[in-house]
Amino acid sequence: MLIPCKCYLRKCKHFIGIEQPDGTEMSERYVCEAFPDAIPEEIAYDDNLHQTPIPGQENEIVFEKAEK
Repeated sequence: MLIPCKCYLRKCKHFIGIEQPDGTEMSERYVCEAFPDAIPEEIAYDDNLHQTPIPGQENEIVFEKAEK
């Protein structure tokens, strides 16, 4: 089980949820539209608020507060 992701807690509209690539808890990772393979730890758990794209990011998607 993963600890809560800051993207979820901040209610980012691009947050998708937890993915289990091999169907087990051992492979769980958080994903979003900006990071479909896995949200980097610096954004998911540290202090990076993802207000600008990070180096190596393959798109320009950044944090946006969901309307709901």
